[in-house]
Amino acid sequence: MSLRLQLNDYRLTTAEILYRLPDHPTLLQTYIWQELDLAPSYPQLRRFLDFWTRSLEGQLHSVRVAQQGPISPPVLRHATACLTLH
Repeated sequence: MSLRLQLNDYRLTTAEILYRLPDHPTLLQTYIWQELDLAPSYPQLRRFLDFWTRSLEGQLHSVRVAQQGPISPPVLRHATACLTLH
């Protein structure tokens, strides 16, 4: 299922959600959300944020979104250093 979605332009999307603690609104807490989603509309993320605002007490402060690029072959890199700890 994951590969099928990726072939339909879904990409691994990560959102860093900052929200206010219900009992201490001056403090911010971080929540990391990660799912396959479709840019630029992000329907999965929007659905999750709608659920958050309807059902959870922590008021949203900000959301930062990052997305992985399209499917590509793996990259092989050679180590540039070898360190040994005794």
